[in-house]
Amino acid sequence: MSKPEILTKSQLIWPNGRPRTPASARKAALFRHEGSPLTFERARRRLASTVDAITRAGRNYRVLEMVLTTNIRVTQSGARDRNFSQREPDDVGVAFYFELDGKPHVLACDRWDTVAGNIGSIDAHIEALRGQERWGVADLRQAFAGHVALPPPDPWWAVLGVPRACAPADAAAAFRRLSKTAHPDAGGQRAEWDRLNTAYEAAKKELGGA
Repeated sequence: MSKPEILTKSQLIWPNGRPRTPASARKAALFRHEGSPLTFERARRRLASTVDAITRAGRNYRVLEMVLTTNIRVTQSGARDRNFSQREPDDVGVAFYFELDGKPHVLACDRWDTVAGNIGSIDAHIEALRGQERWGVADLRQAFAGHVALPPPDPWWAVLGVPRACAPADAAAAFRRLSKTAHPDAGGQRAEWDRLNTAYEAAKKELGGA
């Protein structure tokens, strides 16, 4: 089996029910690399390395289907897109979705004031839990028991069937068209209606007035 990679998405998908840290309560990120503040790219590499270390050499990979969601614009390779502003997004939260031994999990953090800092915190948390397994206190499935989650939902533009860079009116038109069959009163399923509404709310937030 080829080594699994972390898919990075340019839209934070915060897990339902997890409390958020108010922006005023966020702290300066403590994670550094060779004396300098941790960068987004370096934080991603650290996380990938830590996750890779969960699997012993020669064994089947234990961690699969990894999706890192943040509000940083990234290229197809997952690196930060230098064509966009290098400032931190207003919402610096990070949510990392993955399967551990076939079970879906999520780790989310928004305590620090940079995206890289929050990725670094998730990385440190995984390393600490990995230590429990090394010392024989608990295996990773027990250590991660409190982080079981559903897989992340599809991006809003995929749900609406429009390009991400579409006009607000196009997103609104797509929502109205899909509503005709997705609404429970029209015979649609509640889960699909909720999925459509969640996507449309995300579209309005990003496009500004869809």
